[in-house]
This record gives sequence, C-alpha cells and structure tokens, in this order.
Amino acid sequence: MPTNKASARLADKMTGMPGSIADRIAALDWGVMGRELDAHGCAVTPQLLTPDECEGLAGLYAADAPFRSRVIMARHGFGRGEYKYFAYPLPDPIAELRTALYPPLAAIANRWNEAMGIGTCYPTGHRAYLDRCHQAGQPKPTPLLLQYGPGDYNCLHQDLYGEHVFPLQATVLLSRPDADFHGGEFVLTEQRPRMQSRAEVVPLSRGQAVIFPVHHRPVQGTRGVYRVNMRHGVSRLRDGRRHTLGVIFHDAK
Repeated sequence: MPTNKASARLADKMTGMPGSIADRIAALDWGVMGRELDAHGCAVTPQLLTPDECEGLAGLYAADAPFRSRVIMARHGFGRGEYKYFAYPLPDPIAELRTALYPPLAAIANRWNEAMGIGTCYPTGHRAYLDRCHQAGQPKPTPLLLQYGPGDYNCLHQDLYGEHVFPLQATVLLSRPDADFHGGEFVLTEQRPRMQSRAEVVPLSRGQAVIFPVHHRPVQGTRGVYRVNMRHGVSRLRDGRRHTLGVIFHDAK
C-alpha cells in the first residue's frame, strides 16, 4: 500500500492544469464564488497553481533577493512562525495572480460597498488601484510568503496597512496536507453585532486558494444589511512544514 507521501505525489502528477495562471482564474465560475463569499464569508478555488509552481514559490523562502522584509511572529505577539514580504518587481506567478484575481474581486467588492453604504468604488484594473495606493503614500508591496514549523500558528488578525484597504484577499496553500504537514488549518472568525463569534475552518489542498474578507463583509438581516467583522489565522501545526502565499491587493505605507 502506498504511503501518504507517495499517494500525494501520484495525485499531483495526475492533476492536469493547462493554460496560464490568468487562464485558470478566468475559467473560474465567479458567480458561484461570489455566492459563496456572500453566504459563508469565504470561497475556495480549484487548484490555481501546479505542484511545480507551488514548489518553486515555497523554495524562494530560503533566498533574500525577492523580499523586502522578514517578520518573526513571536517577537510581535502575532503567533509563532515567520513570513517575508516580497519586494517589487514581484515574481511572475505572484504578479499574474494579483493582476488576474483583482478584476472579478473588484466587482464583488463594489457590490459589497454599495450594500453597506460605503462610497469607495474600485477601478476595474489593478494597476489603477495601485496608483491610488501609491499616491496616498502606500508604495510597498504586500504579497507575502509564510513559513510554519511544528508548534507554529498565526493569531487571528486583519491585514490593514494604511488608509486604502482592498476588502478581499487570497491565501494559496503551497504545501501538501497530510504529507508535508499535519494541523495548520486556515481559520476565519466572524463577529456579528450582539452575537458570539462564529468560526469557519477551511480545508485546502496544495495549489488551492481561499478568498476571504480583509476587514468586514455585508450580511442581510431582518432589518436590512449590516456589517460583520472578520479575522483570519492559522491553527497550530502538529508537525512538518507548511508554506503559504498571501495575496493582498492594497500596498502598504
């Protein structure tokens, strides 16, 4: 009988993902994705990155050149583990993910802002939105590569880096659950007014992305639409090593 690692390798080899990253994103059913975000506060894509693309991105962590800074979470009370922010120019797969994911997410973000009575409207192209960030003094790229080892975790948080905050972001799992690591589940919490927090644990396979709110989202209540506050984190890694890619669409101060 094959081991878990052998089974995972075989499954990876059998996964066919033709076309560019942008083609894969364009092929997603964005109607379904939007309804999942409306109903549950998150949506999981099919595999967006191939095994080779995942390994290539995870392998960047040991290098210095692609990054602008490194954060040791325990030093700041963020949890345990570490992450690095990429510098411009971004590696091609990350730039392509960011550029291709933005337009359909901007449509959802604009719909959400209208429902919540927020006047901000997002342009259809990511370059135009980045120009808005940079003109407001937010020029630093925010995509990041995270690395977790045994016992590491990420406290619940929000990725807010300045005045301009794009309301949706994505996390791509680059490692293989049950082969490269155990534990380390992606977790979302939602705080509705006058109610206890609701938690959502999101299982992912290597190459899949979860899309979720940065700060808040609209929920339809009996008296109209209201905002719920969202936070996200990662549960404790039992063993192994876990790499993830965070794709944030606003830049930082």
